[in-house]
Amino acid sequence: MTFRKPADDRTQLNLALEASIYIGLGILLSIACLMILRPFIPLLTWGIIIAVAAYPGFKKLQLALGGREVVTAVVFVVLFLAFLIIPVLLLAKTLVESVHTLAAHFKEGTLIIPPPPGVETWPIIGAPLNSLWSRASRDLSEAVRSFAPQIKAAVPRLLSVSAGLGLTVLQFALSIVAAGVLLASAQAANDVTCSLFSRLFGAKGPEFQQLIGATIRSVTSGILGVAFIQSVLAGLGFLVAGLPGAGLWAVTFLIAAVLQVGVLVLIPAVIYMFAISSTTKAVIFLVWCLFVALVDNFLKPLLLGRGVAVPMVVVFLGAIGGFVALGLIGLFVGAIVLSVGYKLFLYWLDRTPETVTRKVPL
Repeated sequence: MTFRKPADDRTQLNLALEASIYIGLGILLSIACLMILRPFIPLLTWGIIIAVAAYPGFKKLQLALGGREVVTAVVFVVLFLAFLIIPVLLLAKTLVESVHTLAAHFKEGTLIIPPPPGVETWPIIGAPLNSLWSRASRDLSEAVRSFAPQIKAAVPRLLSVSAGLGLTVLQFALSIVAAGVLLASAQAANDVTCSLFSRLFGAKGPEFQQLIGATIRSVTSGILGVAFIQSVLAGLGFLVAGLPGAGLWAVTFLIAAVLQVGVLVLIPAVIYMFAISSTTKAVIFLVWCLFVALVDNFLKPLLLGRGVAVPMVVVFLGAIGGFVALGLIGLFVGAIVLSVGYKLFLYWLDRTPETVTRKVPL
């Protein structure tokens, strides 16, 4: 029997202690870096998502501009900033004009609410809705005064939401600039990403890198893209029908469509049209709203999950679950995490040793 020398034990202890110190220093350094970068993490995350989602289009634009990466990145940033800022300015102008018009009509007493079209027969909400609607149609000023405390309490929240929306637009504008910087050095960023995924997943690194890129593009086209198409169609319907505050209705529908509940915005719009318009116009508007609500049933299977090596339901559940848990950025984070987890699970199943069936003699 051999015994280990005390010197060997001390050497092993010193090595273990030294490794623990290095690991602790590495953890502290990582935490310090994350604390320093914390204000920029959402900005950088959105920049990476925008860059990955726009990369195929960026390559086509680069070929059209003679292969110049920097020039293409500048054009990309300008186009995307215009695509973001112009609709925001138009929407803000529409909202201001709508509020100003409503305030003027209310002050002059020319704002008329039609009587409710038999809503008292509706279950649960029929009676209170009919009472409120009838009061507003008889005397709108008195109805507004009765809700003065609630309106006063809601004003600070509305101001806070408005400020939050302004900061969100600013964050997206900066994220577009960050995406342009990443795309200007796309090859270097790709090399770093390849090295990182090879470190994390070994030989499967390139596969997971492609999976994440395809998932981001799938969510962009399959959820955000479909929601945007539906919102444009719904906005056109609101405008043609003459719905007051059509821009606000369209933005509300866009948010609801991302949450997959856009039909909840269409229902009150249809009810309002039946209350104030002729039956023919209201029925046409109803048919259009049904088309808008059902259009994602054939667009989503075409766009969501396309080019992704995981089932469409995995991407969809990850995106919606991530949105509920983390907000808008969770659309992408949730879909990526669930897709990578699904692939890792399949990889683990493939590596499970097969059981050997032994023949038992009779």
